[in-house]
Amino acid sequence: MTGLQYDISTIGEVGPAILALLPEIAARAEETEKARRLPADLAAKLAAAGAFNLSKPATLGGLELAPLDFMKIVATVAEADASAGWCVMIAVTSTLGAAYLPEPAAREIWGPDDVITGGVFAPMGKAEDKGDHYLLSGQWQWGSGSANCSWLGGGAMIFKDGELQKFDNGAPYHRMLFFPAKEVSFIDSWHVAGLKGTGSGDFSVEALKVPKDRSVSFVGDQPRNPAALYKFPLFGLLALGVSSVALGNARVALEEIRTITIHKKTPGGGRSMAQRATVQVELARSTAQLEAAFGYLENAIKRCWEEAQGNDAISAKSRANLRLACAHGTETAADVCKTAFTLGGGAAVYSDNGLQRRFRDAHVATQHIATAPAVFELAGRVLLDQPVDMAML
Repeated sequence: MTGLQYDISTIGEVGPAILALLPEIAARAEETEKARRLPADLAAKLAAAGAFNLSKPATLGGLELAPLDFMKIVATVAEADASAGWCVMIAVTSTLGAAYLPEPAAREIWGPDDVITGGVFAPMGKAEDKGDHYLLSGQWQWGSGSANCSWLGGGAMIFKDGELQKFDNGAPYHRMLFFPAKEVSFIDSWHVAGLKGTGSGDFSVEALKVPKDRSVSFVGDQPRNPAALYKFPLFGLLALGVSSVALGNARVALEEIRTITIHKKTPGGGRSMAQRATVQVELARSTAQLEAAFGYLENAIKRCWEEAQGNDAISAKSRANLRLACAHGTETAADVCKTAFTLGGGAAVYSDNGLQRRFRDAHVATQHIATAPAVFELAGRVLLDQPVDMAML
């Protein structure tokens, strides 16, 4: 691998431990893609390095890192392989539930240092309120990294006596329920264009009994843990993770095409591609766009982090600014990967060329709900002082 965007060697013990794994992650990227999941032994090595504990509460033995360090680590893993970075991001954000659950339940799930958890927030399930527990059935899509998990979570609409429950504002009431992965049926549905190695297939449960203390409403509940990190909204940290993967992936695509253009000769001309003015312009423009996206995201994170360390909640404008920076970063990363792929010419279409994988991975990342085009409308409403559903920020 070439030089990295960030120096993560100073981030506790986890930074150096992850750095040591990067060559293997990069070397096995093709294996990961063909397997359509992160290999179990590689996931175990990342777990042992602490890669999945970045946002886990310190009270449970987690690292509870500042969001900027989370960004740097996820982007760095994604430079080696976007699918591996994505699996780290999903596992890390799933630990946020530990800040909301009662301590015994949180420790049952996230207590082990090497535990890997995942899940899907979207309320694709149905949970019947049975008093002290829920009876859960459902099938969830986009279960990234789920094959390596010990515990999974699934969002579900809540029913009581057959009637859909509602929040005070009239919106359908839903919660995320956590259950052992051994209770899950995995469905081989992950046949996709990009991020193939994330193993983001479907999983389902049928009439599963889930204690109520293993559930959380990220919309209606407040975190029990008062640490500054957990003032960040779930969607904000999830979007931050998606954007970090996208930006790390794009940075390597740009570095790869820079190296190619220096050494590749133009057909019949004998000159290197680097001597062509059009190539120079495209590379320079993409470099500026990518660096600007990194900088915007860093500044948005810092602004939210400063507010999180105060007594008040993070403001709507700062939360919207973070979401906007994440959506912008993910979109920009896809544009940069497209430029790199185009400059790569015919060679880039072959499956053993890294540029086409970077291109495919980048464009699948843009489809995630946390950074999808609708986020621009959401941020725009805040910028224009229009009413907005704060739960979505």
